[in-house]
Amino acid sequence: VQLQASGGGLVQAGGSLRLSCVVSESFFAWNDMAWYRQTPGKQRELIAGIAAIGTTNYVDSVKVRFTISRDKAKNTVYLQMSSLKPEDTAVYYCNNHGGNLPWGQGTLVTVSS
Repeated sequence: VQLQASGGGLVQAGGSLRLSCVVSESFFAWNDMAWYRQTPGKQRELIAGIAAIGTTNYVDSVKVRFTISRDKAKNTVYLQMSSLKPEDTAVYYCNNHGGNLPWGQGTLVTVSS
């Protein structure tokens, strides 16, 4: 299985971005999936998850500001990010809830103050 994240870029604080993650195999795309992020020197952190039945969960730092969703027909998981803060600057990755699939390259999000 391959995970291809995209949609990152440079945005000013308060702005929005939508990240996409295309999953090469629908079996995985339709099950529990999650978005992670990592900054230099820190461990990769799970920030948003979506279960097979569609329920979602978020870490407190992104709750209300980020929304995870999925389009099963496109084998794609999305992360809509709004009210971005400089501390959201990181490389963002998608994977399943356990982080057990091969990691893709991720997509860099840079939020300027």
